[in-house]
Amino acid sequence: MLPLASPPTPPLRLASLVASNSDILAALGLSGWVVAVDHHSDAPGLEGARRVGLDLDIDVQALAQTRPELVLASLSVPGQDRVVAAVQAAGLPTLVLDPVTLPEMFADIRRVGEVTGTAERAEQVVEEFGRELRSLRTDFSHPPRVLVEWWPRPIIAAARESWVTDLLAALGAKNALAERAGRSTPLTLDEVRATRPDLIVCSWCGAKRLRPEVIEARGLGVPVVAIHESGLGRPGPRLIEGARQLAAALKTLPLT
Repeated sequence: MLPLASPPTPPLRLASLVASNSDILAALGLSGWVVAVDHHSDAPGLEGARRVGLDLDIDVQALAQTRPELVLASLSVPGQDRVVAAVQAAGLPTLVLDPVTLPEMFADIRRVGEVTGTAERAEQVVEEFGRELRSLRTDFSHPPRVLVEWWPRPIIAAARESWVTDLLAALGAKNALAERAGRSTPLTLDEVRATRPDLIVCSWCGAKRLRPEVIEARGLGVPVVAIHESGLGRPGPRLIEGARQLAAALKTLPLT
């Protein structure tokens, strides 16, 4: 992640209900403003924040007790619309992010910067992300096809409407499910085989331990790399961590 900047004053009392938003706040130097946060968030500087539950099971009463002036939620976590409705019903001011593409993610970082008075820092975060992403690109003669797996049983993978599609394209690769509509999709093993992946990424959401050997045991004969969800599953500044690992894995493929 980028070095943390000193936040302006006076601070807002912020709450973050998903890890991707917490990562954005950390990149903007605002972790110290966070008074309430979900259990999954692992961004630095959140030690003083009250943990108010899992992202899909937020204790709204506990959240309200922290008196947040702005609650950041995100529909990138399937099912959080129900949490958002409960938070808004409690009368708490809410900013709901819902990025699908990389440009939308950049716009959200800028948006959070604007409402927190850190617009200059937000622009720096976006520019540095873009600069490094461009430096990681490889111009392959045939873009390698990459399948990013979010869950193993049933197999669920990133489909066309995902920041994964943009991230892979920026690296010179292609989402193996770029033609399949949706943000993510369940797949049978035969459907995985039909995507003809050159690389499968094990990036299971919420898993305590990634087990790429489970994917290898399917007998597809495709290289598998493990990348933590913080680097691929969260639409925020830490996607650059996943991009670095993807770029390194792509360069090892035996492409012809």
